[in-house]
Amino acid sequence: MSRLIIEASTPLCLLQDAGRFGVRHLGVTQGGALDWVSMSWANWLLGNALDAPVVEITLGGFTVQAEDYCLLALAGADLGAYIDERAISPGRSFILQKGQRLRFTQPFSGARAYLAAPGGFQAPAVLGSCATVVREELGGLDGFGKALGEGGRLAYSGTGGAMKMLSEPALPAKAALQVIVGAQIGQFSGQSLFDAFNTDWALDSRADRMGMRLLGTPLQYQGPSLISEGIPLGAIQVPPDGQPIVLLNDRQTIGGYPRLGALTPLSLARLAQCLPGEKVRLAPVVQETAHRQHIEFLQRLSTA
Repeated sequence: MSRLIIEASTPLCLLQDAGRFGVRHLGVTQGGALDWVSMSWANWLLGNALDAPVVEITLGGFTVQAEDYCLLALAGADLGAYIDERAISPGRSFILQKGQRLRFTQPFSGARAYLAAPGGFQAPAVLGSCATVVREELGGLDGFGKALGEGGRLAYSGTGGAMKMLSEPALPAKAALQVIVGAQIGQFSGQSLFDAFNTDWALDSRADRMGMRLLGTPLQYQGPSLISEGIPLGAIQVPPDGQPIVLLNDRQTIGGYPRLGALTPLSLARLAQCLPGEKVRLAPVVQETAHRQHIEFLQRLSTA
């Protein structure tokens, strides 16, 4: 077994996998990597299962030291990563020699990087997953939902394989987020629907793993009050102030605000890489098209 020693961390650095499924009837949320695409690529670089546990590093401030020679992989945002004093870009596997340090400084492109180890990092499964949900005290290295902290040990037992590099394109300058429209779409004013899909939205600083608020022209809901119902991943709720909130992996399991629709899984991964103040645009898409795009991406992963 090999280990990485955590020398610096923040409350935003978490152990994640694909999340928990089949438990929302218990009031337990999904959790899991916000950018599941980058998590998948990080694991692919090492030949892991695509949902093997990884470290989700948000905005930087994370440093580990290798106890032994190891092969690791990095995907997602460029958070100014260095091996000792040598810069390293995401989208590749790399070697960390015994005693060397890997540190993440600050975001240069994107918000979240994913660090993978051969076979995945080891942690106890809680309700079928080691995904960290701090609010619910589930997952993580000890199973009690704690963020990664200084002095912690990230253990793994795989050996890895050949060095690899991704040929995926860089993140686009402006994120186009596809929306599958919801049941209440016809109860927003016509002007609101035009504004929703034809103007830019700015990502508010009030954003976390539960949801991200979008700032723009307020949307006007004209329908009746709703009874609380189950909330899918990516749901775009519109509270009374008219500023949409995209609900993410650590969302509550039910809610009663009207919904514009829900982001597709691929668009959710792109949103996870947006920083506060960044502009995005919503684009309606039919479910069949979104499903086809999702299958095409999974096929690309399986044949890469």
